[in-house]
Amino acid sequence: MTDTRPLRIYMVTGEDSGDALGANILVSLQCQNIDYELAGLAGPKMQAQGAASLFDVSQLSVMGLTAVIARLPKIFKLVRQVADDVISFKPDILLLIDSPDFNYSVAKRIRKRNPEIPIIKYICPSVWAWRQGRAKKMTAYIDHILAILPFEPELMQELGGPPTTYVGHPLSSELEQFGDKDRTIPANPMNLLVLPGSRKGEVKRLLPVIRDTLSIMKQRNIIFNAVLPAVDHLADYISDQVSKWPVKPEIVLGKQAKQKAFENGDVALACSGTVLLELGLFSIPTVSIYKLDALGFVVRHMVVAWTACLPNLITDRAIVPERFEEYGHPQALARVLEQLGNPGHERDAQLEGFKLLRQIMQRDSEKGDLATDKILQVAGWKK
Repeated sequence: MTDTRPLRIYMVTGEDSGDALGANILVSLQCQNIDYELAGLAGPKMQAQGAASLFDVSQLSVMGLTAVIARLPKIFKLVRQVADDVISFKPDILLLIDSPDFNYSVAKRIRKRNPEIPIIKYICPSVWAWRQGRAKKMTAYIDHILAILPFEPELMQELGGPPTTYVGHPLSSELEQFGDKDRTIPANPMNLLVLPGSRKGEVKRLLPVIRDTLSIMKQRNIIFNAVLPAVDHLADYISDQVSKWPVKPEIVLGKQAKQKAFENGDVALACSGTVLLELGLFSIPTVSIYKLDALGFVVRHMVVAWTACLPNLITDRAIVPERFEEYGHPQALARVLEQLGNPGHERDAQLEGFKLLRQIMQRDSEKGDLATDKILQVAGWKK
């Protein structure tokens, strides 16, 4: 492909995390002086970089199996709308970011209607956790995968999936923000971070566990200050619930307040998810908790991963203790947090594990550049 005309790229994202990844790609294209024409679905971060959106991506913000099933007719309609727009735009490359359920449906339609369009999926499916057969099936409609976890390319190869390139986690280019604070000796009183999640369902299920854990810690005469960095869209709900607690954490809002809370954090009780990786990079000893929704509880036998914790997966070590379902008993959580919040073997072991995590996650390239280079390569585009 010659560079006498702009690169035509169609990007689809429907979640905040994907919007941030897409924005990084656009910044990288601009920094590399790549002339491009863009269409697709874009959130506010991508729009700030000049992207337009076919429709409001908030329509795709459906999380949890039960929520997806309830909205299938609407989702199918949006899939058809996006597929029609892709075919009309005739892109040199189709980049599908995150939002797997929606984006795989788009990819299958495009592959049938115009198999000449190269299709890249940004963020590898969690085949390390469950439904490993998905990897091989994806070869029919995905040409390349951009992975954000270092072990994923080798795993996808073992499972017969599409070619996969590790381009770094979004946090890997921001390691300097985490600093190298010595957390061997916690503050007195210790600063306890409580993170119930970013989705209302998981927050609703975990808040009672956190409430009872804090009460038991106080009963055990553990001295601590609890801080709860809340996501904006759930702040009112969380504040209402916490107002009734016997032991109330301080609720903070916004990126800067969260950053400060993490910088000062000594120990954390956190919902299983990406935040565990962030806590690990901040070197904050953590206990991971989770409770499934009704449908998730039914299909949990399909899970094949030995852990759901990203720091554990990336380092191949059991660094962060995980307490799921009935094993996340407040009495047990209070005792584990007491151990982690004091100097000793348990705390030191996590801190050593987090050092290894930072080493593995370190990337030399600017954020977005590795992904951009692979996108240009798959598109057959020469700078």
